[in-house]
Amino acid sequence: MARYKVNLAYDGTNFMGFQRQAKSARSRTVQQSVETALSRLGWQGKSILAAGRTDTGVHATGQVVAFDLEWPHSTEELLSALNAYLPQDIAAQAIEKVEAGFHPRYDAIARRYRYFLFCQPLRHPLRERYAWRVWPEVRFEMVQEAAQLLVGTHDFAAFGQPPGARGATLRQVFLAQWEHEADRFAFEIVANAFLYRMVRRLVFCQVEIAQGKRPMELMTNSLRNVAIPMTKGLAPPQGLTLTEVIYSPLELARITNLNIEVIGEMEQ
Repeated sequence: MARYKVNLAYDGTNFMGFQRQAKSARSRTVQQSVETALSRLGWQGKSILAAGRTDTGVHATGQVVAFDLEWPHSTEELLSALNAYLPQDIAAQAIEKVEAGFHPRYDAIARRYRYFLFCQPLRHPLRERYAWRVWPEVRFEMVQEAAQLLVGTHDFAAFGQPPGARGATLRQVFLAQWEHEADRFAFEIVANAFLYRMVRRLVFCQVEIAQGKRPMELMTNSLRNVAIPMTKGLAPPQGLTLTEVIYSPLELARITNLNIEVIGEMEQ
């Protein structure tokens, strides 16, 4: 019996999120689909382990799961066999053996998300499958300014809910930035962890600031005063992709252009 770590990519359009639903529910989920495929390879576990739970309609190119399996062949053959049984909107990108105690969620030091949007007054059925169509236009310099306010350790209670009723809402953001080309925008954020729907609420707030609907001070005040709720605004799910789960401080330093000493100080 060995533990395997798998990097997954999936199109979240036709899934009711990542997490398996109650037995009575017939909702299609990523976890259920992966476990069904594994069962055809002899897996007898109760539940796979995952780095996190994506919402309904949210995509992934770097989700990480782990499971224990008796597999007498190579990891390359396991990758091929698993993909043969996975549905077309899920694919295992890489598989490796890891230590028995590895946990994709608790061993992670950061997660990386990207949110895509485009500015057009008329709908575009193909583009809107993976991005949020926004109008009026957003001002790039304003979303960049708003994003820089997010870097560091803040209380994000105004932008999301913790996993449990008494969970902490402090999060460390290592990187937050926007990219812009023609009418396309992409928001990238790397943090040690995220609150429920936090990224989508942050995107919504930044877009409204850049459209002139909200003042920049609202972002600053929301990070300082948890009594100011931002939960009414929510960017749609199809623009969001979990791109990477990070386990190495060196990898985190490479992505964020921070040195390891700075990362260590932020984690304390």
